[in-house]
Amino acid sequence: MLISHDRRLLSNLTTSTVWLDRGLTRRLDRGFSAFEAWRDQTLEAEELERHKLGRKIQAEEHWMRYGVTARRKRNVRRVGELAELRSELKTARSTPANVTMSAQEMKASGAMVAELAKASKGYGERTLVKNLSFRLLRGDRLGLVGPNGVGKTTLLKLFTGAHAPDTGSVTFGSRLAPVTLDQFRAELPETTTVTDALTGGGSDYIEIGGERKHVIGYMRDFLFQPEQARTPIGKLSGGERGRLMLARAFAAPSNLLALDEPTNDLDIETLDVLQEMLATYAGTILVVSHDRDFLDRIATSILFAEGDGTWTEYAGGYSDMVRQRGAGVVASAVSARAEATPKVERAAAVSRKLSYKDQRALDALPGQIEALVDKLGALEAKLAAPGGDVQKLSADYAAVKAEIEAAEEEWLRLEMLKEEMGNAR
Repeated sequence: MLISHDRRLLSNLTTSTVWLDRGLTRRLDRGFSAFEAWRDQTLEAEELERHKLGRKIQAEEHWMRYGVTARRKRNVRRVGELAELRSELKTARSTPANVTMSAQEMKASGAMVAELAKASKGYGERTLVKNLSFRLLRGDRLGLVGPNGVGKTTLLKLFTGAHAPDTGSVTFGSRLAPVTLDQFRAELPETTTVTDALTGGGSDYIEIGGERKHVIGYMRDFLFQPEQARTPIGKLSGGERGRLMLARAFAAPSNLLALDEPTNDLDIETLDVLQEMLATYAGTILVVSHDRDFLDRIATSILFAEGDGTWTEYAGGYSDMVRQRGAGVVASAVSARAEATPKVERAAAVSRKLSYKDQRALDALPGQIEALVDKLGALEAKLAAPGGDVQKLSADYAAVKAEIEAAEEEWLRLEMLKEEMGNAR
């Protein structure tokens, strides 16, 4: 049993899902990959029932006004039923509210946002960034990825000017207005109220996009209730603190967002809205995150910590980086075995041409993978439809998914082998 907001982890590991929703628990006998579609269907059905109940009440109220004459006694039973309907509508669980996020943007920065030229940074004998040359351009969405402690936050601060390099240089573009999420997490005392955290104190209004907005309305955008206006930060839950810090960060004018683990403590619905907001943000985004799904949806390139202060850029999101490297944050077993193979054996391997059988497999695998993906989609549709043998469909789904993963691994192995042979020649 596990609790997590990491959608990739949940999709990879779970076979059933329990949804805690507005005080009720619901169970889905399928993994998290099927959860979001099921949740949306459930909420749509609830909203339809609420609509039907409202129409029924309208019809009963019309009868109460015009269907009972002064010469006839009122139908006590129908009057009682109307009261019950009103009570049912009043106590019906409304669908959960959505977070409304929008970042206050400044005028566009220059085309070049920041440029590191042979920049190095370390602490004591440990080097976190070594001779890094990198240009961050306007509109880039750069993810910083690596194991804990390799210097992701340090590099983020080099890009924003919070830290200066030990050697080398950092040059910043014109009209730059950075906002760093981490600064809004760390700088407020626990006794600061929600209202004061958003307005700076002494006011009930906040300026968003050049317009004054009452702080209660802005709080509602981030799912805070009016009665929480005077709640101290120390009394908020982890998720509430996360939403408050996002509210503060997005209220500040910016054209560069530097987000250090922005998804921590955020629920899945809030994550979805955050991703939508960042997708429409016109400025530049720097993000440090371990959330692979989040990086796939947001990042246009990844700067990965290879170790010993070395950083390498990969185009695309996290999954694209894994495909290009042949490994994730931790080296894959294939890479480990390759390192363990004696150099003489490796040299002999790369000196050969790709065999006819391997070349045919390499040519055929993309088509096979595409066909398997289509088959998986068809199974997903059958699982989402009512009826059917859920147990058999689930088993077929798992088997096809395993076939896809095996085919992708084989394609990657052959591609890497082909590339090694090309380099050897």
